[in-house]
Amino acid sequence: MNVRALAARALGQVLGEGRSLATALPPVSARAEQGDRGLLHELCHGVCRWHPQLQTLLQRLLARPLAPREHAIRALLLVGLYQLWHLRIPDHAAVAETVNAARQMGKPWAVGLTNAVLRAALRRRQELTAALDQDPEASVAHPRWLLQRLQQDWPDDWPAILAANNARPPFTLRINMRHFDRDACQSQLAMLGYATEPSAYAATALTLNAAAEPTALPGFAEGWISVQDAAAQLAAPLLDVQPGLRVLDACAAPGGKTSHLLECTPHLDLTALDQDAARLKRIAENLHRLQFQAHLIAGDARRPADWWDGAPYDRILLDAPCSATGVIRRHPDIKLLRRDSDIATLADQQQAMLASLWPLLRPGGRLLYATCSVLRQENEQVLATFLARQPDAKEQLIVAPWGRGLAHGRQILPGEGNMDGFYYAVLVKRDVSAGEVACRQVS
Repeated sequence: MNVRALAARALGQVLGEGRSLATALPPVSARAEQGDRGLLHELCHGVCRWHPQLQTLLQRLLARPLAPREHAIRALLLVGLYQLWHLRIPDHAAVAETVNAARQMGKPWAVGLTNAVLRAALRRRQELTAALDQDPEASVAHPRWLLQRLQQDWPDDWPAILAANNARPPFTLRINMRHFDRDACQSQLAMLGYATEPSAYAATALTLNAAAEPTALPGFAEGWISVQDAAAQLAAPLLDVQPGLRVLDACAAPGGKTSHLLECTPHLDLTALDQDAARLKRIAENLHRLQFQAHLIAGDARRPADWWDGAPYDRILLDAPCSATGVIRRHPDIKLLRRDSDIATLADQQQAMLASLWPLLRPGGRLLYATCSVLRQENEQVLATFLARQPDAKEQLIVAPWGRGLAHGRQILPGEGNMDGFYYAVLVKRDVSAGEVACRQVS
């Protein structure tokens, strides 16, 4: 099937059904020829990345709006416009192949429409480009609500955040130091033609200069390397695990941080928790490849009574569900799927998880709160509220060369150090006497 038609089918599910690209794309990709899959992924991610801009173009080019149910045809028109504005495919080839895709989609009326819209876009390219520059959302390819939040939270940094969000993400590896060090891995990859750059901040991270198929890389099948952004690789060192400790990785799927903890300290009593039982299979697959073991539990972090055995944990990693606004360059469909109203709901959920997991931590234990968000409402404001409510919680300052210190926690913005946007805060449980707790509650 025409690769553009396949892209339209996957994108139609994102536009019309609110499905994530990570869910919609794999089944469609399986139907594509091996040599077409790179272009398929480029078209799908590119349309999502530039959707606010492309949708503005389409609105200007359509004589009347498409019927709301025509999600796949709308997606195909966006695929055509993405090629004309952002890819080096010759204009005539982009138009011809997109029109051929319309023929394959079983709607004859869409063939003429696709041809007319794309040819009009070529004729009016200069005029349309000028119009985009005057549109606040289209010019930066971000929804208005997110643009406003970034400007409010990061008044000096929001242009750089937007630019990073619109860039293609780096392809970063995590080196399993139990097998060989980073320099040796870099040398071996270089001999095989893979140029890499070591991270300045994550000791286990190497970024390839070009994306590659992970399974083709030397040592991947044996568990010597994994794919993980450098910012995510900072979690395990911050948790400071030691042999024999009892550790909970809450919201653990797909298991990247779980496996990194075991690479750092193999002899852990580690439990990986996730609410989605199906996603636990991903954790099991990662652990099997790396030859590690952990206790896998399907459960809600907000309801420990359903799954906790009553024994306290020495360390807890809470990689909390969030808006994912720090990883938009990696998951550009966030621009389409996330809404402003989601943020308060997510912050409430994060507070609930902190409150529910905190009693599971032994006195003197450490909890690492992490998100891949750049919004203060999900990060330092969550921590400020929790610390004000929890007398036995004390923040431990993160002293590091990466990111920037906030009132609470430390924030990496997208693109800084070639990393994704991440937030980290370390909490330590103090042994507070009953009298001190009562005094604090009265005051």
